[in-house]
Amino acid sequence: MNIYQILQNRGFIKQVVFEDDLKKLLETKKIPFYVGFDPTADSLHIGHYIPIMAMMHMQRAGHTPIILLGGGTGLIGDPSGKTDLRNFLDDSTTQNYVNSFKSQITRFFSFTGKNAAIVVDNADWLKNLNYIDFLREIGTHFSVNKMLSADCYKQRMEKGLTFLEFNYMLMQGYDFLELYRRHKCLLQIGGNDQWSNILAGADLIRRKERTDAYALTLPLLLKSDGSKMGKSSKGALWLDKNKTSPYDFFQYFRNVEDEKVEECLRLLTFLELDEIAKMTAHRDQRMNAAKEVLAYEVTKLIHGEHEASLAKEQAKAAFSDGENMPSVKLEITVDTPVTDILILSKIALSKSDARRLIEGGGVKINDDKITDYAHTLSNYTTKNEFILHKGKKVHLKIVF
Repeated sequence: MNIYQILQNRGFIKQVVFEDDLKKLLETKKIPFYVGFDPTADSLHIGHYIPIMAMMHMQRAGHTPIILLGGGTGLIGDPSGKTDLRNFLDDSTTQNYVNSFKSQITRFFSFTGKNAAIVVDNADWLKNLNYIDFLREIGTHFSVNKMLSADCYKQRMEKGLTFLEFNYMLMQGYDFLELYRRHKCLLQIGGNDQWSNILAGADLIRRKERTDAYALTLPLLLKSDGSKMGKSSKGALWLDKNKTSPYDFFQYFRNVEDEKVEECLRLLTFLELDEIAKMTAHRDQRMNAAKEVLAYEVTKLIHGEHEASLAKEQAKAAFSDGENMPSVKLEITVDTPVTDILILSKIALSKSDARRLIEGGGVKINDDKITDYAHTLSNYTTKNEFILHKGKKVHLKIVF
């Protein structure tokens, strides 16, 4: 099957320019393509995983993935989807983030053979640009009127778009042109919020090089209410196991809403579509088996088979109080307030969050429901270990 059909059947394609031409190109040639990752934190998160999966499908079909790390654009800040100016990162922090991204993302791809993956950092060409030369060569091809109509700038216009951010589209467009010149890259793939920026790059190549270039965007991972998936009670769902444990990662997908199980299986695993359709055919308790497969498969791809199997065992143990229940050691005493314990164990993000959880009646120590956020641990146990429960889905053994 043609790679375009594979991506389409699995739900990867949101928008595409010159669709028929791109289909024909992917049928007849093996091409270099790229996805950009701006280093906005010290770890990738689950939102990055959809483009990573699309890239893996493309490489399996014989195309060459170019992984672009935004050591240059990260210093500007992408305004797409933002209502406020991004926090500025200094050179040192940006480079540390680039290195973290590189160590995480490279394990998903093959770096041998005819279509070996390529890793580049756009700081290599953006940081040494002569601004006047850049404006003369690149700026003349961008219409301000057209840029202001782009979705990536509309939200920022309400609070005040800075000239710094206004340059971002030019920088990303220049990346595409540079990758065409260096590697004959003909396709950029990105999240759907990048549509305007990707189109700008493809158009720049046509104007400067008199050749076709293509843009393809992927769906964002969303909940049924339209909000972004991947935000847990402990914050973002990171790919770094030191920031989000494999157990928490597993549990997130084990508890995903029924309406999203089939979509997640298609986008986030390599399971065959027929198998996915059978697993998700019934909207009843049988969906729990599909959720367990989803959680295991995604955790395996991100963290490896050993961690996925361990997380699966821990998840089962958590509901039977078994010895394999996930545990954590804390520097606390029986006089420690329960709200502090919730924060230290990362069950709650803050004291106000801890209070809300307690007031909602969803927190227990062993079999005792916590009813007063002013209580200390001595109100519930004198032993040096206990089980902390949050609702029906989070169970953690605390040792102190």
